[in-house]
Amino acid sequence: MDRRLKHQTSNGSGKTIVLATFGSLGDLYPYMALAQELQNRGYSARIATCEQYQKTIETAGIEFCLLRPNGLPQEPGEIEFLSMMMDSQRGMEYIINYLLMPYLRTSYSDLINAVQGADLLLTHPLTLVASLVAEKTGIPWVSTILSPSVLMSAYDVPPEKSTQSRYEKAMAVVARDSLLRLFRCNMQLWSAPLEQLQEELGLEARFDPLFEGQFAPLVLGLFSQTFASVQPDWPPQTQITGFPFYRQNSESGLSPELQQFLHAGPPPIVFTLGSTAVLTPGNFYEQGMIAAQKLGYRAVLMMGKAAHQLNALGLPPGVIAIDYSPHADIFPFAAAIVHHGGMGTTAEALRAGHPMLVIPYHYDQPDNATRVVQMGVGRTLDRHLYQASTVLAELKVLLGDPSYATRVAEVSSYIQTEQGNCKAVDVLETYLMTRKPET
Repeated sequence: MDRRLKHQTSNGSGKTIVLATFGSLGDLYPYMALAQELQNRGYSARIATCEQYQKTIETAGIEFCLLRPNGLPQEPGEIEFLSMMMDSQRGMEYIINYLLMPYLRTSYSDLINAVQGADLLLTHPLTLVASLVAEKTGIPWVSTILSPSVLMSAYDVPPEKSTQSRYEKAMAVVARDSLLRLFRCNMQLWSAPLEQLQEELGLEARFDPLFEGQFAPLVLGLFSQTFASVQPDWPPQTQITGFPFYRQNSESGLSPELQQFLHAGPPPIVFTLGSTAVLTPGNFYEQGMIAAQKLGYRAVLMMGKAAHQLNALGLPPGVIAIDYSPHADIFPFAAAIVHHGGMGTTAEALRAGHPMLVIPYHYDQPDNATRVVQMGVGRTLDRHLYQASTVLAELKVLLGDPSYATRVAEVSSYIQTEQGNCKAVDVLETYLMTRKPET
């Protein structure tokens, strides 16, 4: 019997699971996928997150709980701040210190309210108050990792040369470990507001809340075994489950215009920057479109609200600009996918089984791009070198070498058999059944 069908009739015994997250759609959809799977098994699921996602969550039939702050910058007056977050080497500092920390006590109060009567709390890495809420309330807690870069392993070193000696590989680990120690030293001051709140709540300060303290007794790696494997310095309680893929209830997210375009010619190259980087695209769409045309390919530009302006000005034949389409619906039609390397976009591109060119911006994206190259399913290009000529050169190799298509098809097949949604909930159910109560 199909694993998913088997679990659709299982009984969650009326237990309630709270899933807390913060960020872009790529930080929301994995938890909506898990919430759907939990509901299929008879559990009640609540998602605690930004107000801007309330309609999306409730339309999907999932209970919403407010968890402030209210989200990433979205309005025109906030784009400058968003640009700093995306472009600066201090982007993570901006998010933690200027976006999250000012709402620390509000977030704590919101999450305390969200877990009332619940049986388990599952959290995103940017739910900074998770450990405090779990310790204060005694609720069983599971933390999650969406991309392996968050775990910052000293052992997860990209191989520079296949001929490296054992000594050279060991020295590479030592060098990376030193860099990670320096990074941690620079971040220690960021923990101060959390430590102060911890003291006010009368909680014991056992771990740095931004480092060891962010990891629950069970940690789920919500990514594929093909994308990363467990490293010696990861938290030992980490289990990799596979990507959880969210699917909307509607049959297709393709507009009639897009459907007509896709069926009117050969597979296009799809250009997308997800739901956040799309607000600061730079020359991504313009130069990408030129490269695709020179290569003789059609192009789909997924560019948010700017698509309406571009369509009004007129586009060359073989090019369509759209606001948005679910990646799961559009990617299967692509010849190749050019994107920013966000984890959600990368996962959907891998599942669709088409080669990709990754133009990383910041955060986990450079690491994701490196893994895509290591896997042999795509290529990467520095965004500061992104011009029609360089994109054209990369796409020529990507589409001209059949090994990329072969390898990504193999990865796609494996990912589909992983059934990340089901496996993650399997692990949660086992944890709930076997966990020993706190003394």
